[in-house]
Amino acid sequence: MIIRKEYKFYAAHRNEQLADKCRNLHGHRYGLVCHFEVERTGALTTLFGEFDEKIEPHLKQHYDHGMLINKSDPLYETLRDHERRTGETFRFKVFDAPTTVENLAYSLFGEITEMGFRLAKIEVRETDTSVIEYTRDDWVADNRDAGRLSGASVGRG
Repeated sequence: MIIRKEYKFYAAHRNEQLADKCRNLHGHRYGLVCHFEVERTGALTTLFGEFDEKIEPHLKQHYDHGMLINKSDPLYETLRDHERRTGETFRFKVFDAPTTVENLAYSLFGEITEMGFRLAKIEVRETDTSVIEYTRDDWVADNRDAGRLSGASVGRG
């Protein structure tokens, strides 16, 4: 059985590897749709709140109103230097690769799986018209290829 839950968060990012508008720092209202595989035990499967109790705080703490940034992006060190000099702090979600929607889906899928949930797939909406669907098979394949996140991804976002 599949239980579907939807979440949203706001975050800034850029793709420093591109030579188009997405190289500029910009933000999105991301939509996340999780498709959880659950088994019925008697009359009950899972309480919807069990998902929310773990996922919503995680998104708020690590993603919402933060900046998704590649640790290799020169902007990252510039902003870290600003923090050291001024005492101001930013909320960073640091990636080992460009902050494409594909890499975001990979990260979210892994983090939600580590919470103990079994995902069939997730959908990550970057804009009103751009959505990626990321499945368990994608995640398994990506984890087999340990170098996957070291290269450029397709998404521009």
